Amino acid sequence: MAQPAELARRRMSSGAWRPWMQRALQLASLGAGRTSPNPLVGCLVLDRSGALVGEGFHRQAGTPHAEVHALRQAGARAQGGTAIVTLEPCCHHGRTPPCSEALMAAGVSRVVVAMRDPDPRVAGGGIAQLQAAGIEVISGVCEAEAQALNRSFIQRVQTGRPWGILKWAMSLDGRTALPNGSSQWISGPPARAWVHRLRAQCDAVLVGGGTLRADNPLLTSRGQRSPEPLRVVLSHSLDLPSTAQLWDQSEAATLVLHGSDAPPERQQQLDHLGIEHLALPDCQPKAALELLAQRGCNQVLWECGPELAAAALLDGCVQQVAGVIAPTLLGGLAARTPLGDLGLVDVNQAEPWGQQRLQSLGKDWLIELQR
Repeated sequence: MAQPAELARRRMSSGAWRPWMQRALQLASLGAGRTSPNPLVGCLVLDRSGALVGEGFHRQAGTPHAEVHALRQAGARAQGGTAIVTLEPCCHHGRTPPCSEALMAAGVSRVVVAMRDPDPRVAGGGIAQLQAAGIEVISGVCEAEAQALNRSFIQRVQTGRPWGILKWAMSLDGRTALPNGSSQWISGPPARAWVHRLRAQCDAVLVGGGTLRADNPLLTSRGQRSPEPLRVVLSHSLDLPSTAQLWDQSEAATLVLHGSDAPPERQQQLDHLGIEHLALPDCQPKAALELLAQRGCNQVLWECGPELAAAALLDGCVQQVAGVIAPTLLGGLAARTPLGDLGLVDVNQAEPWGQQRLQSLGKDWLIELQR
């Protein structure tokens, strides 16, 4: 057990490293939307005198990790220096060699870590390997910020499902469409541009058959991400139109998930269109997300109708809600609302959401809630 003097030294050290770690976190965020199934990671290298001599971030899955980029830039100046990394260095062989070994080979004397890696293949092993090599490790610097940055990665590793974001646009009186189904456009151009940026940060965008039939969406980031997020349609019976923008895969791939009892002729229609489709024994949101997690998706966006949105919430597949509110009134008792029945019989049964954020998007307002 560490003595009081040692604990005091660690606290002082953590405070001194915070500005550097914040810079590393900023670098890590530059990889948003391109690293899945890997986490977002940033790294700095300081020489013996404390001067910045290298920095980098993980740019894309399958490419060198943040530590490698920073160490390459630092070169021989990393010897005896300090590496500052937002996530515990990996210690296993994947598509790239272990970063813990790269740090040891570079001869750094200290590694400052924001958070431990929840991946069972690491889970403290990277830190232990560095310490066994005589390298000082200071951990927990900006830990909360690092965990927030990699919330999607943590969610997938710990639950086997991606982080789910449920998004909708509605009028001030809570309508997402008129009684006749007209819905384009409730929100203005700034809000729609925000949606494109949000899609670019996600690995997949999910809709139901009803949304596909009613809106014929494109569901891309409009070129803000390459490759575009996977477009996923969840439809039990495959009652889908023969023509849809999603069937054109020149811009983005499309996957259709359906029930095991979907009519064979409808499955054959998708085969003819060249659309990948898979049967799920339980064609529900949870099963869909578990499959997407197996495909390496860390974060998914639900852009679906009220019934599927309610099912996703009830299935525990939504960790974040983003509602765009337009300063308009649509009216209509039969007009569509964002959510279907959640099974509540008393308003006190509604659980409160935390981490609220409000911002303006042109004439519209965005409210974000998070579990």
